[in-house]
Amino acid sequence: MSRTKDRIRESNLRYRQSLGQNFIYDDALLASLVEAAAVTKEEDVLEIGPGTGGLTKPLCDAAGHVLSVELDERLIPLLQGFLAEKTNFTVVQGDVMSLDLAEVTAGLRRPFAVVANIPYYITTPLIQRLLTGGLPISRLCLMVQKEVADKILSAPGEDGWGPLAIRCQYQCEPRLAMEVPAACFTPAPKVDSAFLLLPVRETPPVRVTDEALFFRVVNAAFALRRKTMLNNLCATFRVERSTAMGWLEAAGLDGQIRGERLSLEELAGLSNAMAEKT
Repeated sequence: MSRTKDRIRESNLRYRQSLGQNFIYDDALLASLVEAAAVTKEEDVLEIGPGTGGLTKPLCDAAGHVLSVELDERLIPLLQGFLAEKTNFTVVQGDVMSLDLAEVTAGLRRPFAVVANIPYYITTPLIQRLLTGGLPISRLCLMVQKEVADKILSAPGEDGWGPLAIRCQYQCEPRLAMEVPAACFTPAPKVDSAFLLLPVRETPPVRVTDEALFFRVVNAAFALRRKTMLNNLCATFRVERSTAMGWLEAAGLDGQIRGERLSLEELAGLSNAMAEKT
């Protein structure tokens, strides 16, 4: 039993399933995650969901400074005690989905890395928030459900291809660092996980005239997955079929194509054509 797991047992702390608490106690695996994240002393880290500090400790050893945000107030004393000797560690108690992250991270060097063992139930909204919040992030290093990782890494026409994959691939260059079986966690979840690296791009891979419109088009493409893009455009933008067909033709797209088959380049071309005609 690891030292961290000993502390949990001695504290009589019960895991909260409602908070998605699934911790890793394997020191070798935790070290591998930090190595995969490529954290250095020249940068700071925002860690989300430190739990009992198993990953936080090697992060402190590798990074310039680690700022951890933990929702469960019961874990704060455990974290502070476990990491008392780490002068480059700060913990903030609060909900990462409602905190002012710009204010919370104001003291970190720019840009900073984000490392998170994400509770499954906030995975998509948290990624959305981190990528759209204007924070100076160099990369996201995220433990997520394997199913979510497969979605983020998917290609046009595949089952996982959708707004999350497009958002991540538009703003980042996602790649799989390692798969992590459910048995590596305590308590063990019902599904396997994966550690993803998402370096933030300096510029998107496609030219987009109006980014807000682009993501409206993306959402329209998957509003009704089995409908044609023509029908989805009509429903989302409340236009006549002739108008929507004009947009598709201007982008060089077939009127019967389904949104789920459109590539990043084709979606960008369509939104740019729409921007020119409106």
